Amino acid sequence: MEDHTKHYLISGRVQGVGFRMFVHRQATQLKLKGWVRNLNDGRVEAVAQGPLELMKKFEDLIKTGPARAIVETLQVKEKVKGPALAEFAVRGDGDQPCTDES
Repeated sequence: MEDHTKHYLISGRVQGVGFRMFVHRQATQLKLKGWVRNLNDGRVEAVAQGPLELMKKFEDLIKTGPARAIVETLQVKEKVKGPALAEFAVRGDGDQPCTDES
């Protein structure tokens, strides 16, 4: 099964509500690889890599988020196949969204 890599930008009430840990937990349970972090503009950014079927489940889960979150928009961009990512991690906050898969 071929792995797909997707870049996510999530906006709404997604910081201060456990959203990153929720994303990390869901990705880990689905055995996806990648990372998640807060952006200084209030959004959450993530990159995930795995089989397409599992990526669809992951997207469905993060459209809702944890109980206190309100996801207003979920932007998804399929990435050109890049290098294999490591296990799913929570990264430090960032100023701008990444433009590559890593």
